[in-house]
Amino acid sequence: MKKKVLAYNRVEKPVLEELKDKYDVQFFKNVDTRNDTEFLNFLHDAEGIIGLELPVDRELLQRAPNLKIISNVSVGYNNLDLDALKEMNVMATNTPGVLTDTVADTAFGILIAAARRIPELDNYVKNGNWTSEAIGPELFGTNVHHKTLGIIGMGRIGNAIAQRAHFGFDMEILYHSRSSKPDAEEQFGAKYCDLDDLLKESDFVCMITPLTKQTEGMIGKKEFQHMKKSAIFVNSSRGKTVVEADLIDALEQGEIAAAALDVFEQEPINSDNPLLKMTNVVTTPHVGSSTVETELKMSELAADNLEAGLSGKKPANLVDERVWEDK
Repeated sequence: MKKKVLAYNRVEKPVLEELKDKYDVQFFKNVDTRNDTEFLNFLHDAEGIIGLELPVDRELLQRAPNLKIISNVSVGYNNLDLDALKEMNVMATNTPGVLTDTVADTAFGILIAAARRIPELDNYVKNGNWTSEAIGPELFGTNVHHKTLGIIGMGRIGNAIAQRAHFGFDMEILYHSRSSKPDAEEQFGAKYCDLDDLLKESDFVCMITPLTKQTEGMIGKKEFQHMKKSAIFVNSSRGKTVVEADLIDALEQGEIAAAALDVFEQEPINSDNPLLKMTNVVTTPHVGSSTVETELKMSELAADNLEAGLSGKKPANLVDERVWEDK
């Protein structure tokens, strides 16, 4: 009898088909996980879960008595209650590494788009407003090269952003992280500094931390007030690392010049959110890792993690080693 695997929201088709050859797999997308009868019935017998953004808390785990492993198709795992997983001896994994360069590309892409006002000028041309050969200074952007980039969170992705900034754009790199990163300092001339100094000195501030109890609401009114009025704020981490109301206020009051956002406090973003009406804000729909190649690699790695856990082996990407130690 095949083991039951619940797939949720996103598993790339080739990987999903391979899993179906080995397991009894049922795929669910954006269902009511509290009340959907079909979901809850399958969950009760499932030994594995693979997918994206399934909220896993104590209540869900109590409804899954046979569960051995949850395999996130993402590097983030703020959807998981790690303490509850530990108590119930359920492993959890993520997919670090394979999306590093893709997310760094996205972060740097929206940074450039905001600095050079690319979406705004794209609309300017398409709306028929380009009527003379040369545009006026009211539409000029700002340079990226030789400026100062402040990175909040110097993990794998922060390191990849620093690499692009240093070698591609001759930027000075400042960073704030839980610990100093000697490799980044040696390779990119990065300088470790406290958060206030980073905010005061940076032309671009890039947020790339995971969402934790410590980082939730980390950037708010006080932090925006410390930034240069010419600064551009970039968020490619999680929306809730920033107090969005304070960001909106900082933009409206001219405390910072612009923002480039791939993540938001609520996703999908509400259509009446003031950020969507601001020409100095670049928005993308949480697409940091969303390329054909990278999404496939993430699903493949998630499947490898899942299969290891279901076969009694230690998965390569456990997010909490305590669970394995208890087995």
